[in-house]
Formats: sequence, structure tokens, C-alpha cells
Amino acid sequence: MQRLYSTFARGWPGTGLLCLRLIATITASHYVVTGLAAGQPLFREVLEGVASVLLCAGLWTPIAGVILAALAIWSVFPASGDPWSQILLAGIGVALAMLGPGAWSIDARLFGRKRLIREG
Repeated sequence: MQRLYSTFARGWPGTGLLCLRLIATITASHYVVTGLAAGQPLFREVLEGVASVLLCAGLWTPIAGVILAALAIWSVFPASGDPWSQILLAGIGVALAMLGPGAWSIDARLFGRKRLIREG
């Protein structure tokens, strides 16, 4: 993961990435709940739910973002409603996959740079 991102953004950029992750999670969770209520395929809904939980936690963000984007684009074609919200969700997923999770994520804790303190 460290090879994908030079740093895990802190400050305002990190807060912005956290907001993007939360917005993507809320939107994807809404589509999961409405999809389950409408009787859509369970596999797709479970996959979208897992991807949204991973994005919320900031774990495996590039993988979860790409999966979320692919599922959102897949939902555009048989669209019975407004496809623009799915296109927007796909764009957010791709942006998160490229930008990274930010400092407030599990990825940053697991794969971020560590500060070594030498005891003297």
C-alpha cells in the first residue's frame, strides 16, 4: 500500500478524503438497502455492502474504490431511475482509489510511515 501513495494526507486534505469516504459509504449503503428491498441479486448487494464498509474504515481503499466504481457503472445500464447518481458514485470510487484513504484510516495505520524513536 505504501508504494501506491507517497503519503497519507493529513489536515484539510485528509479531512476531505474522510468526507469522501463517508459520503460514498452512505450512498452505497442506501443503494444496498433499496436493492435488497427491491429483490435485486444478493451477490451484487453483498459485494457493494462489503466495499462500502471497507471504504468507511479506510481498509484496502484502492480495491474497495474500484469495486464500488465497477458496481456503480454496472448499475447504470439497466437503470430504471436516474443514472447520474450512480455515475457520481463511480467517480467518487475512482477518485478514492487514486487519491488514497487519508491519514484517518486503517490503511494509514497499517501501511503508513512509522516514526522510530531511539532510546538512549
